[in-house]
Amino acid sequence: MKLGGLKPEPGSTKRRKRIGRGPGSGHGKTSGRGHGGAGQHSAPRHDARFEGGQMPFYRRIPKRGFVNPTRKEYAAVNLTDLAELDVPVVTVELLRERGFVGQRELVKVLGGGEVAQALSVTAHAFSKSAREKIEKAGGKAEVAS
Repeated sequence: MKLGGLKPEPGSTKRRKRIGRGPGSGHGKTSGRGHGGAGQHSAPRHDARFEGGQMPFYRRIPKRGFVNPTRKEYAAVNLTDLAELDVPVVTVELLRERGFVGQRELVKVLGGGEVAQALSVTAHAFSKSAREKIEKAGGKAEVAS
C-alpha cells in the first residue's frame, strides 16, 4: 500500500455544507442565517450584555453605596508569618520570594501572634498592634514607599 492510496473509512467523513450556492443546494438565499437582523451578518454586532433591546439586567438592578476609586488593597501578613521566616530583616521582596504575598500586592503587617526576636520589618503599612509588638521586642517597623 502506498500513501497516495490511503482513504478514510467509509462513513467516517461528511461533505462540507456549501452554503450560498443557489436554491437547488437547499442552503441558498439567506444561507441558513434566517431573515434580517444582526444574526444575518458575519460579525456579532452586540456585546454579551445586550438583551435584544430590553432594559439589560445590569441597569435593572439598583445600585447602592459608594465605591472609592482610589482605595488601596493590602495583602495581610501576621506576625506569626514573620516569625516563621526566622531572619532578622524582613522586606517586601523577601515576602514575595517566599510566597506570602503576590508580586504586585501591597503588604500590611497585622498583629496576630507574638515576636520573640528583634525584627527590622519593611512593609507598606502596619496595624497599631503590630507596630507596638515589633518595637516592644526591640525591632523596627519601617514603611516602604
